[in-house]
Parts: sequence; C-alpha cells; structure tokens
Amino acid sequence: MKYIIVALIGALAAILANKGVAVFNDGLRPIMPEYLEGRMDKKALVATSFALSFGLVIGFGIPVSIAASIILIHSILLGTDIIGIWSPEGKIGMIISGIIGALYGLGLVIGLKFIVDAFKMLPVDFLPQLGQVGTPIVASFATFPALVVAYQYGVKNGIFTLAASFIVRQIVQYYGIFKIGTAKVSLNPEGMALLTGMIIMIIYAVREKADINEHQTVNLVSLFSDRVKKIKLNIPYLAIMGGLIAAGTSMSLIAGDPISLNLLSKGKNVEAALTALARGIGFIPLVATTAIATGVYGPAGMTFVFVAGLLIKNPFIAFIVGAIIITLEVMLLDVIAKFLDKFPGMKKCGDNIRTAMSKILEIALLIGGMMAANAMAPGVGFFIVVGLYVLNKLSKKPIVDMAVGPVGAIFVGILINMLYLIGLYLPTAVK
Repeated sequence: MKYIIVALIGALAAILANKGVAVFNDGLRPIMPEYLEGRMDKKALVATSFALSFGLVIGFGIPVSIAASIILIHSILLGTDIIGIWSPEGKIGMIISGIIGALYGLGLVIGLKFIVDAFKMLPVDFLPQLGQVGTPIVASFATFPALVVAYQYGVKNGIFTLAASFIVRQIVQYYGIFKIGTAKVSLNPEGMALLTGMIIMIIYAVREKADINEHQTVNLVSLFSDRVKKIKLNIPYLAIMGGLIAAGTSMSLIAGDPISLNLLSKGKNVEAALTALARGIGFIPLVATTAIATGVYGPAGMTFVFVAGLLIKNPFIAFIVGAIIITLEVMLLDVIAKFLDKFPGMKKCGDNIRTAMSKILEIALLIGGMMAANAMAPGVGFFIVVGLYVLNKLSKKPIVDMAVGPVGAIFVGILINMLYLIGLYLPTAVK
C-alpha cells in the first residue's frame, strides 16, 4: 500500500506543478504567474525550478530521510516541482509528468530502502549511531517560541518566554505522570515546554494591533480575486493531494519537517503533531499571501495535513481528514487574509517562526551530526563534521547549513568503512 500512496503523491504533485495549480517550493510560487501569463518562457522556468529545488533535494531532503528511514516530504515534492515544470504543456505533458512523478516517488521509497540495507551490509554498521543525528532536535526545538519573541519583541521578552518554558518543562518532568481511571497518562516535558512558549508567543502577537492611522492602499483579496477564484476551482485536486499526504504520514512513510520526522521515527506521534502544528502556524502567512497573490497553491497547503496524519493511525480516515483540511484552507483564504491585516503581529510572527525554526534546526542538526559522527569514530567524527561545516561556509556552491550535520555523519560512516578495509580504523568494541 505504501508504494501506491507514494506513487500517487508523486504523480498528482507533478501534474499539479505541470498545470500551474500548485508547487511546493515557496521561492518558485511567486515566479509561476510570470510563466502562466506569458512573461517568462518555458526554458527559463525550467532552469529556475531546477536551480531552486535540486540542491535542496540532494543536499537536504535525501540525507535527512536516510538518517531516520522516513521520507522527508521535500525529497518528493521539490522533485515533482522540477518534473512537472520540465514536462511539456497539454494532455501529453500531463500524462508524462504523472508517469515520471509516480516513478520518481517509487524510486525514492525503493532507493531509500536499498541505501539503508546497503549500509547494514558494510563491514562497520554505522546506522545505529546515525540515529543520533536527531537526538538534539526534540529538546532544542521547544526553545523556538522564545527566539521568535526575542526577534519580534526584544531579548528580555525572549528570556521571559524561555524561562517560563523551562519552568513548565521541569514541573512536567517530575510531576507530569498521573492516572485517569485505570489509564496512566504521561505528559512529554519538551512538548509542554513548546506549548507554553507558543501560548506566550501568540499572546504577544495578538496584542499588536493594526495602526488605525495607517492608510491601507492594497487589499490582497480584492486585488487578486481572479487568482483566488482559480485556486478555488482546483479544490478537488488539492483535496486529493492533501488526503494522500495525510494518509502517507499516518503510515509513517513521510513527514513534513526534520523535527516531526525524528519524533515520528521514535514513535512519538503526539509530540510530532505538536511540532507540525507549530510549523503550520508559521506557514499560514507565507502560503496564504503567496497563494492569493499568485493563484498558485502548495500541494501540502499550509502543512496542517501532516498534523492529521500524525494523530490518525488509520490511513483511510487520515485521507478524508486531510482532504477536508486542504478544502477548508482554500475556502478560508479570504478570511485568513483579513485576519492577518487585523493582527499584523501574527503576520510578522509567521515570518519569524520560519527564521527561528531554521536557526534552531541548523544548530541542532549540526550538533546531532557531530554526536553521531563521534559515536562512530571518537574524536575523528568531530574533526570531520566541523571541518566540513566551516569549509561549506566558504564554498562557492554550499549546501544548506542544516544539511551539513546529517551529510557529515553519513560521510564519516562511509569513510570509516573505507579506513577499516585498509587497516586504519577499528570499531570501538574491537579495540
């Protein structure tokens, strides 16, 4: 069944990109109208989509997927953006994009399993240590609301948010286990710390009201009413896409971000859903405003479909709920735009959430990569990952910073196997 789901996701996502209905890359979405309205040719669009997406697939999506044996959705949907845009226009192009998209999705699942199985067959099996890449993510991610508050309302308010989150975390750590009837309930300390930080962050944001003296000359919804109408006409296709993504997530086949991916790999679905919810809140302003302005949506919408998939174990029910979520998102685009105008703090908050998440992920994955590499080869692991990180900073074509840790850990794992064959490395247990 998982092969069918991922093939359908790949096929439909590629078709949606081919028809200009939805693309996953946030940087590509504003460019799509230039092509759709005749101001950019096909070759330029293909080159742009490749430049924006290919590096992220190879340098970020696939390494993170290998580390947890769950496919990061970026690996699929960034690739299908390229496939859909590369395919010709018309019915033939739609068929071509669908077939190649399905094969690409299947290739990722089969290829990921092949790579993981191949690593297990190496003389030195480093997969158990590779799992440490995600260890710092869970604890460190709970700090992101404090960073958002610090960005938006100053360091003092950020420190207050961090302190409140810390206090709640410690209380839950020692007093967060209780019984309801015969059932034993155990609260997750990091999850409750994150929830506390998010509540404080939202309180700060909604207190910031729009300036009544500021003359608003632009109304997004009325200005781009035709483009909003275009998105709403494609609700059936977007709903199916959302349903498929939710179903795939419920089967632990895919995840929407590295944080929830690592939590999902450990069976912590509720905590993963909470992080996915936080990420979704951060993406509301970006997805809503770019969708209204361009008439092009995202295949995963505002990413709340991942929350449904993480909380619902049955893929068929998850499919229905995911489809409903995407439908509601599109139908409420006008309402969301008006809400963001009324509470500008929430709009700024969305931008800062994405920045804060990226910063924390970059640090957490670097530390995780160093921990994993050092567990494989004490001392040498730190040496190589830090070396790769600083050299990547100076590279003319660097990979994204948050990918350096996972890539470095995989590189160390392969390197120690090569060194083992020539007698320059012995596993710790053998020494």
